[in-house]
Amino acid sequence: MPGEFGTIIEIDGILVSEDVVCEYFACDYPVCKGACCVVGDSGAPLDESELEGLERDYPKYCGLMSEDGRRAIDAKGFFEIDREGDLVTTLVPGSEACAYCAHEGDSLLCAIEKAGCTKPVSCSLYPIRVTRLTGGGLALNLHRWHICGPAFEKGRREGIRVYQFLRGPLTSRFGPDFYEALDAAAQHLGC
Repeated sequence: MPGEFGTIIEIDGILVSEDVVCEYFACDYPVCKGACCVVGDSGAPLDESELEGLERDYPKYCGLMSEDGRRAIDAKGFFEIDREGDLVTTLVPGSEACAYCAHEGDSLLCAIEKAGCTKPVSCSLYPIRVTRLTGGGLALNLHRWHICGPAFEKGRREGIRVYQFLRGPLTSRFGPDFYEALDAAAQHLGC
């Protein structure tokens, strides 16, 4: 359904914006150094189903977190509710940094992922944002953020689309058939 917001693709009841399959993106860690983990007005979105894993796996990854991050978890818990009423990762007080950050040289990584545990879906699928629709359906949209400008440029230079860059997380979350349908949609749209 083309319109003012572009084409919307429906795959197995999940609505996907055209940008997810047509826009270019590839994280450029040497340039951004993990800035998405420390810049923002809220933590990363969480699904309620992820909370148990954050707490259960804490002993596995807490040693990789910063001392400030561990103190934030001790004081606030494994998640916060942001000003919009959404569940998000805990932030270090007085900063915009996610409590789950791990420092590696001058870059930041996710301590959860570095320990071999499952990091929040919103982080692994970024820059795709998953929105739960009224009625229970899902929508996948591209989030554009100035700090990811180098990633959009790198994707363009290297010819990597958002969905291609995120093949692993998309397949893990929605299955291989969903990914193949995204690929077919990209070809159909001439992306």
